[in-house]
Amino acid sequence: MTAFDDVDFFTDRSLVADPYPYFEYLRNRCPVAALPHHGVVAVTGYDEMIDVLRDTDTFSSCNAVTGPFPGLPVRPEGDNVDDLIAQHRHMMPMSEYLITKDGTDHAERRSLLKRLLTPNRMRENEEAIWPLADAQIDEFIDRGRFEVIGDYARPFAILVIADLLGVPEEDRSEFRRQLSTIDLPEVKGRNGQAHKQKREPRRDPLAFLFEKVTGYVESRRRNPQPDVLTALANATYPDGRTPAVADVVRTASFLFAAGGDTTTRLLAAAMRIIAEQPDVAELLRSRRDMLPNFIDEVLRIESPVKSAFRLARKSTTVGGVDIAAGTVVMLPLGAANRDPRRYDRPDEFRADRPNAQTHLSFGRGVHTCPGGPLSRTEVRISLERLLDRISDFRVSTIHHGPPDARRFVYEPTYILRGHTALHLDFTPAARA
Repeated sequence: MTAFDDVDFFTDRSLVADPYPYFEYLRNRCPVAALPHHGVVAVTGYDEMIDVLRDTDTFSSCNAVTGPFPGLPVRPEGDNVDDLIAQHRHMMPMSEYLITKDGTDHAERRSLLKRLLTPNRMRENEEAIWPLADAQIDEFIDRGRFEVIGDYARPFAILVIADLLGVPEEDRSEFRRQLSTIDLPEVKGRNGQAHKQKREPRRDPLAFLFEKVTGYVESRRRNPQPDVLTALANATYPDGRTPAVADVVRTASFLFAAGGDTTTRLLAAAMRIIAEQPDVAELLRSRRDMLPNFIDEVLRIESPVKSAFRLARKSTTVGGVDIAAGTVVMLPLGAANRDPRRYDRPDEFRADRPNAQTHLSFGRGVHTCPGGPLSRTEVRISLERLLDRISDFRVSTIHHGPPDARRFVYEPTYILRGHTALHLDFTPAARA
């Protein structure tokens, strides 16, 4: 018997700081393994996970965000639970958002994002990202220290997406203030135990988003303007139908919440590596062409999403293991990203890893993260400007302890993976 045999992944805080030994334990048992709690099957193998992510006929995304909680209210029976999912989908967290949609509903909502994330709009947005990065760095460059998430990553990511959506300039400071904290819903298991430590912002940021974007969309539908918000407000489904205002608003709001959070976590992970591995920092200073591969390797080694989920719509087999209809399937992306069958020495960070870009941190198939390219661009530009303007980065010993006894705190959730804070000291680069 090992220390992991009876661990409850969803409640055991000992797995928060470093879940990777547990994922390795599961994969060594079997790349598709039943967990001892909550009727969950975990898929930790790379090839097996791709099979699940791409097979939308067999696996529903209705529970993508929170997995077994609250789960279906009745015990599934038979070899197909499509009708049961249809009856109870509205009970699933974030059931009205793109991430939990299936089939035609998903395709229609995603098409709205495609109308927004056009190549021309992305190029225009990238031009705006450079000055946004510098403006954010200006706020702390003279201090010689900063907290990566609060001082840079989160406010920067919010302003980038505000620019992408065309939020009026006069409203952007309010967006930054209101969206400084974005939480997923608190999830409770069948025993009523909370599975996420909830912070208390001044106001529900998602409610703020819904209210503000609703106002923008309704205003632009009444009075079109030559701007991005009008294009968003008047986007149509592929068959020409005009979506409900609420559908447009939820799509835009989800881009703010999910896109901003992903970029924030990715930037923090990247900056910790740069601060702790000076040789990597020097490589990136001299070889800026290495930044895209570096970013993909960061995504591989530290996926911002710890666990995605699916619900088996019908009885099936994955990796030679039978999965009954109605089973919750857990997809710990970081586990697949460290599968030794796919990656040589998978627990090592290698900035020049030749197949780093094959990671699954942004998913696969129709649910591949639509904001992935934007997040990569934000992080690449951020690292360019931080490396240009700062000559060295050091992990703060005051906040995180000495190199041989570091103290980092991670979000206490089974859904996401990221630091709660990352304090760095630095020396500004000599002015040209």
